[in-house]
Amino acid sequence: MSTRHTILATPIGDLTVVRDDAGITGVYFPHHWTRPDRTAFGPRVESGFEDVAGQLADYFAGQRREFDLPLHATGDAVQERVWRLIGAIPYGRTATYGELARALGDGTTAQEVGAAVGSNPLSILVGCHRVVGSDGKLTGYAGGLDRKRRLLDLESGQLQLEAS
Repeated sequence: MSTRHTILATPIGDLTVVRDDAGITGVYFPHHWTRPDRTAFGPRVESGFEDVAGQLADYFAGQRREFDLPLHATGDAVQERVWRLIGAIPYGRTATYGELARALGDGTTAQEVGAAVGSNPLSILVGCHRVVGSDGKLTGYAGGLDRKRRLLDLESGQLQLEAS
């Protein structure tokens, strides 16, 4: 498959978006915790990302609550199950790692869920910023806790992000 990437300027900083012929494979912040080797991103291109750029712009403007993009993230079986659960958390809502572990119903621990959440390659598109600690407090986020807070504030209507 032909993998390529672009860099999109957003109100929360530049995002590196990677796609292959099947869909979006990654959305990464600068200094992303689990960012793969850049050689896996393929060449940088300026076209072919209009769909994700437009939907992210709408999201940051408060005009989009769900993304309608072809996604093609791959992980192990637990990761992919956790990512599906994360994708089902509604806009403006949160869930805890423990709640997700219980929803899996197979003995997966909250810590294992946390590891899968931390390796989600589709930041924002699969809203891992919506996963919080058992006490409701913000916990680690690959893009940093400030970005996580800003995304949650945007979704709760407490923040309007301007296009950069």
